[in-house]
Amino acid sequence: MCGICGIATIDDRAPVSAERVVRMRDTLVHRGPDGAGVHVGASIGLGHRRLSIVDVAHGQQPMYSDDGRFVIVYNGEVFNHPELKAELESSGVRYRTRSDTETVLKVFERYGHRAGERLRGMFAIAIWDTREHELFLLRDRFGVKPLYYVHESDGTLRFASEIKALVVAAGRPQLNLGALPDFLANHAPSADETLFSGVRRLPPGHFLVWKAGRIEIKRYWDLAMGADVEGPSPGSAAEQALVEEYRARFTEAVRMRLMSDVPLGMFLSGGIDSAAITATMSTLVKEPIRTFSVAFAEREANELEYARLVANAFGTVHSEVTVTPEQFFAELPHLIWQEDEPIAHPSSVALYFVSNLAAQHVKVVLTGEGSDETLAGYNRYRITAYNARIGAAYARWVPGFVRGAVRKGIEILPAASALRQKSMRTFLWRGSDLDDLYFDNFAVFGRAAQGQLLDARLRTSLAGVDPYAAYHAALERVQGKPLVAQLLYADIKTYLHELLMKQDQMSMATSIESRVPFLDHPLVEWVAQLPLTLRLRGTTTKWILREAMKGRLPERILNRPKMGFPVPVGIWLRGAWRPLLDEYLLSDRVRARGLFDATALRRLVEEHAAGVNHSERLWALLTFEIWARMFLDGESPSAIRLAA
Repeated sequence: MCGICGIATIDDRAPVSAERVVRMRDTLVHRGPDGAGVHVGASIGLGHRRLSIVDVAHGQQPMYSDDGRFVIVYNGEVFNHPELKAELESSGVRYRTRSDTETVLKVFERYGHRAGERLRGMFAIAIWDTREHELFLLRDRFGVKPLYYVHESDGTLRFASEIKALVVAAGRPQLNLGALPDFLANHAPSADETLFSGVRRLPPGHFLVWKAGRIEIKRYWDLAMGADVEGPSPGSAAEQALVEEYRARFTEAVRMRLMSDVPLGMFLSGGIDSAAITATMSTLVKEPIRTFSVAFAEREANELEYARLVANAFGTVHSEVTVTPEQFFAELPHLIWQEDEPIAHPSSVALYFVSNLAAQHVKVVLTGEGSDETLAGYNRYRITAYNARIGAAYARWVPGFVRGAVRKGIEILPAASALRQKSMRTFLWRGSDLDDLYFDNFAVFGRAAQGQLLDARLRTSLAGVDPYAAYHAALERVQGKPLVAQLLYADIKTYLHELLMKQDQMSMATSIESRVPFLDHPLVEWVAQLPLTLRLRGTTTKWILREAMKGRLPERILNRPKMGFPVPVGIWLRGAWRPLLDEYLLSDRVRARGLFDATALRRLVEEHAAGVNHSERLWALLTFEIWARMFLDGESPSAIRLAA
């Protein structure tokens, strides 16, 4: 696991500034504390920070092809490296190292721009062709590894694993106002844009080719979603055969991610995803597994009993950390700096603390990200399918005046009423299209809420911006598929990206590598073709995973409802930490930005204090303002101190 960066210019008469590349590179020192390298030549500069995982003694980067034509800097792991190495060696290719970096380079020499099709893993790759003066950038299929770039008006291309490396090379950035509606709705920008003007992310499953100042971006992989075919009869031999095949494919995905020359462990939440990986790992390794868990002191945000249940069941060497609100808020500015954008989910902070704990013992961890988006683990899929089905009949058969009366009845309920809040998520309140039933329904700030939140002038200038544009673009590619399959595909292409960036950046902030078995692409491709009833059956989510783990996991884990990772931010902001909202939402400094309506902000704060749950909204606005003070105003993370 590493950090990469580089600059390509159209001026091939002078080398790129080595000092500039090194400055970019060393901004990423946390991603690679074990070594550093740089390549500077005519029109190119490449930087690399190394976290040594495989072939620790060798594999330094930049690495050069035998003939010196190609130069590579690479972040990630290719888990089919042993098979590819054996294949290449059998055809006469000679190796100098055991490193998967050398395999990536040799695969590129053989397959060129199609190299990504042969790689199984998580990666962000940059390869410079010294003869053609061509730069090739490649990102893994799901975007497990980050890769950002800036294409300047003079043709120069800058790229890096993290945005901060691009910022340090170019000076103070500007806010990309066009990405603001997407951020406000979806926790984070969900397409290739970022909150930084001019900074884009290379989309997952794509490669970029830069030559003579021009860029071309192409997709090399997409996920094919299956049709809504009828599944095998419940309890039949055919159904059991699919469960057994899932178990075998999942086991292979876990086995491949145990490739390491350094100690590895497991993030254990106590949910079924991390428990399933732990159970599977226990059959593949001889020594006890090291597991790591995090929680908060508040009872409603402490699930350590479930993590301990799994740890005891499989005899792991288990470690835990409990985070206080003082620790949480003390680290928050530093972690927003690490994330480069406002932190989408409070659980990212908890992830940092458990990563810090793990880093004292291991350099690699496995995690359960990706299960919910591939196996229909979120309740919102089930709720949306229900709303669409029942709502269509409701709209067809119930007279309009009755529907109107029902809406008025919901409106007059107290704002903090649980019945009101739940009813407003159903077809009784919502419209019938997918934007109403799904996107607005589960948005942080939906379209109407943004209309109230944004400053009047900004509201006018952003009126034509679709906050769900990335989702709509994804849905166009799966028209005709079952509704739940469409939602899964859209989330894999959008929402999943932010979860993976959280996972990558919070673990890399402590210099450890995280691996995601549920996103082994052959496994995901196979799952995508299964009948939906094998993923979502009635109210049971991730049905096939639960079946595959029967007899292996404790019943209390198998039958647990989906909990997410609870963080009591809403309670804190309603109590001792309420002054943070005065400074970061209601102060003159916030008003001077001219982004948000002061009355709307005050209403959010007051309603939350009165019992309406605005946790997600307040968190988004709080972390946005902290981010703005650091990246837009130039304050250092250490200068921002959050106190109750």
